[in-house]
Amino acid sequence: MRKPLRLWPILNTVLAGWLIAAGSAGPAAADAAPSRLLSVPQSGVLRVCTTGDYPPYTLRGADGGYQGVDITLATDLASVLHAVPQWVPTTWGTLTTDFPAHCDIAVGGISDTADRRRVADYSVALTTDGKTPVTRRSSGDAYSTVDEINQPGVRVIVNPGGTNEKFARANFPNAQIAVWPDNLTIYDQLEQGKADVFVTDSIEGRYRQRTHPDLQVLHPDRPFDSATKAYLLPRGDTAFDAVVNAWLELQIRSGRTTQLLNGWIG
Repeated sequence: MRKPLRLWPILNTVLAGWLIAAGSAGPAAADAAPSRLLSVPQSGVLRVCTTGDYPPYTLRGADGGYQGVDITLATDLASVLHAVPQWVPTTWGTLTTDFPAHCDIAVGGISDTADRRRVADYSVALTTDGKTPVTRRSSGDAYSTVDEINQPGVRVIVNPGGTNEKFARANFPNAQIAVWPDNLTIYDQLEQGKADVFVTDSIEGRYRQRTHPDLQVLHPDRPFDSATKAYLLPRGDTAFDAVVNAWLELQIRSGRTTQLLNGWIG
């Protein structure tokens, strides 16, 4: 089992600086909520919001357990902070309210959006991805472009509350858009011919065509748009955010994140 990379020299440096700053700020700072850099190790728990429906980043199994690229990384991060992860279920539609109320960090292929930045800080970007069509192989390249999808007879299926639905409503106003509540079974609907196309991030599409051999992801290397994937961090908790970002930078530079992604999508 791979041991998590230790960053206690960085933790100690950042924590010392934070304590000096807090002490010099006077009584008002003492009344402020403590940084999670202190409270997480003290409690021994890192509260992690995640949807559990977005492989290869986050996937909740029938037994209630979680797995995925970001689940592995969050587990390692918790160990670095001398804590264990506590998975807090959320949805794409409720993420912006669940995170500030219940979590220390949110993970799981989260795109950088203005709405989310209103309630949270973002970590460094782990990867960049974009929206691409997923269709049945029997459809060939019939739905390769936005114009081809944006037609009255085309049935577009979307999962609710996230960037997939926003993209579909902004770009396919002439198509028939149907909202399917469960992102884990949305591909079954597509495979069974109950929809023509699902536009999602290319990495998810590449993973799902492995689990659904009758489906294909079109031009995954040439997505319709581009967005970074990162973690939600507490607003204004500079000490905690700095340590998480330093740790993530090390995972990226060491090739750990790429290794995990390749393990899921091949």
